[in-house]
Order: sequence, then C-alpha cells, then structure tokens
Amino acid sequence: MDYLEKQLICPICLEIFTKPVVILPCQHNLCRKCANDIFQASNPYLPTRGGTVTSGGRFRCPSCRHEVVLDRHGVYGLQRNLLVENIIDMYKQEPSAGNGDGSNLAEENLKRKADQPLCEVHQDEKINIYCLTCAVPTCSMCKVFGSHKDCEVAPIKSVYQLQKTELTDGIAMMVGNNNRIQGIISQLEETCRAIEVNSRKQKSQVCEKFDHLYTILEERKQEMSGRVTAEKEEKFGYIRGLKRKYEDHLECMTKIVESGIQTMQEPEMAVFLQVNKSSPGRFCTRLDCDAASNTSQLEKVECGYENMDHYTVNFKKEGKALNAIDFVRGTSQIVCSIDYVYI
Repeated sequence: MDYLEKQLICPICLEIFTKPVVILPCQHNLCRKCANDIFQASNPYLPTRGGTVTSGGRFRCPSCRHEVVLDRHGVYGLQRNLLVENIIDMYKQEPSAGNGDGSNLAEENLKRKADQPLCEVHQDEKINIYCLTCAVPTCSMCKVFGSHKDCEVAPIKSVYQLQKTELTDGIAMMVGNNNRIQGIISQLEETCRAIEVNSRKQKSQVCEKFDHLYTILEERKQEMSGRVTAEKEEKFGYIRGLKRKYEDHLECMTKIVESGIQTMQEPEMAVFLQVNKSSPGRFCTRLDCDAASNTSQLEKVECGYENMDHYTVNFKKEGKALNAIDFVRGTSQIVCSIDYVYI
C-alpha cells in the first residue's frame, strides 16, 4: 500500500491526486487544479474566466519538463485518467487508508486542508511542501515558479512526522536526563548529610585526642613540678637542720662570752687566776674561748647549693612537634596524628 500511495502522489501538491486527474502526452498525471494553477502562473497575460485560462498555450510537465501545446480549452482539453481516478477510489476504500472508512478519510483530508495555512506569495495556495534547502514550509507554486524552484523539497507530512519524531525523541531524552539529574541531586543531598555526620564524628575524635594530649601534659607538669618541690623541701630540711646547729653553737658561745665577762670583772689577780684554775667550766677561760671559736666541726653549705638550674627545661623540640600536629592523609581516609612527647 505504501508503494501504491507513492504512485498516487501529485508532483505539484505532493498529496494524493484530487479528481479530476489529467494525463499528459508524456504519461505523467496531475491534478487538474494543480495543472491549471501552473498553466495560469506561467501564462499570466492569457485571458481567464472564473480563475481558469480559456485559451491555448504552452505547458511544461513539472516531472519531466516535456513541453505540451494546449488547445483553446487549456488544461481542460487534457484527457482525464479514469484508471487513476478509479484506483484512487479503491485506495480510499481500503481499511488501512482510512480506519476502515473511505468517507472518513475524505472528510479528514478536507478538514486538514481547511486548517492548512496559505502561502503569502501565491494567494489561495496552501502550504503543502517543505523546502529542505531553505528549511521553510512553502507551496507547490513556489517550487515550480517561485523562489524555491531550484531547491530540494519534500512532502510536508513526511518532514512533519520526521521532526515530530525527532522532537519526541529529544523530549524523551530530556526527561531521561531530568530523571538522571534528579537522581544526582538526591545523591548530592545524601552526600551532604553524610559529610555533616562524618565531620561531627571526626571533630569529636580530634577533640578527644587533644583532650588526651592535655591530660598527658598535665600529668607531666605535675610530675616535674613535684620533683622540683621535693628537692626544695629536701634542701629546706637540710638548711634548717644546719641552721639549728649554728644557733646552738651561737647560744653556747654567747654563754661563754657572758661567763668571760663575769670573770673579767674579778678585780683581784690572784683570785682571778685561782678561780679560773679551780673552777673550770664555771668561769670562762682562754681554753673555753678557743674551743668555742672552733667551728670546724660544723658543716658548711656548698657554694651554689641554693641553685635549682638543673631543673631547667627546653621544650623547643617538643614545641615544633606540637606545631607539626596535622591530619595524616592516607589512601582511604584522613586521620589525626598526635605524637605524644614523654619528658
């Protein structure tokens, strides 16, 4: 049926022949109306009556360019092709040609023709072909005599179906892309939520590690401070004990001095000498003064004993290590690395 339909297409209007159909001497068929339109357009100065040329002239076949000389009846003098007209009637009665009803097909064709826009150049000519060269719809007269006579044309129905199919495919592709993009948006939103959860988790771990580091530093500070305090108390104890020894020695020397002064107050020389000799320890003698002045038995504090410089600390290296604390970039994740420093 498709091949038959192609054979029944008018080369002018690119639609199924409209009766009456005329046959040219070159055996090509035309709608008589299309033939009259072409003949009238090519002979604009010939007399017309009711839109029909009523005199003879030359007519060129639009299919093979064969020239035909028409008599005074013009295209109405051409022979009708009754065989083609009968075939058209049979074709229109086929179920596939009109949903099972030839009259419905005719009605649809008439309605479709009535809705077609008209050519702006050739009045009353319906736009029924599509110029592939200029990519614009036009009429058959423009193809034969107008600005599109050297252009490549195609039936407007086939171009319409092709472009509609392409548009449908494009819309379907866009719908598919929209669904894909919507899926990507959903994935991005899920990724944002995962980033929020993971960031809170990692931030908590970082704070936990730093808190642990603070704890270690605080423990080391307490330990080192305790060592300094312990030595301080040890030295305080030693110095206090030594101080008490010197205080006792000073008290003893003070008593000897007082006794010596008392002895010095004795006016009689004989008594002075007798008393010193007969009462040792009661009255001060020279031997007592020498013994009291001897401090060799008392300990001496070493020079620099008060210094605590040996507890000097230098955290420069550890400070660099602390400043170098950063995230360790692994192959699959980034973790926080803290090298704890034990002093």
